[in-house]
Amino acid sequence: MAWDEWEQLKAEAAQRRSAQMQLNQIADPGGGSGPPRGDLTVSQKDLKAVGDAAYELYKDFNQYSDLARTSSMAAAEGLAGQGFLIGEALDHVAVRWVDQVRNLLDACVHIYSHLDFTKAVHKGDDERTYAALSSISTLDKGFDQHRGY
Repeated sequence: MAWDEWEQLKAEAAQRRSAQMQLNQIADPGGGSGPPRGDLTVSQKDLKAVGDAAYELYKDFNQYSDLARTSSMAAAEGLAGQGFLIGEALDHVAVRWVDQVRNLLDACVHIYSHLDFTKAVHKGDDERTYAALSSISTLDKGFDQHRGY
């Protein structure tokens, strides 16, 4: 883009009410002066729904998986006590079940506790991006001063 073309685009933008850049967004319908919202938005309602689902899964699965574990271990002990080899195999399955349950429950806790952090990080990223883009007008002034405007 040539310098003259850049200057023409800047002049046209100034004639359209504002020289602010607007990237990948629509104008704020309320006319607010805060940072604009980008394409990636995370609402507290969305995060709460995911967190609640993770908590419910944790609570229910913890309860019902424990019932399965105790039943399987009791059956394994009874079968092994009567000399059936399947009892030992069932005990092995029950132990592996406990490991997998712990992994799933840990994942639920991680999801549930990580959502507040995620919201804060995205908000901070949006604010830094807005601040960086807002400083473009300062750069334009520097170029204008350099050219003698």
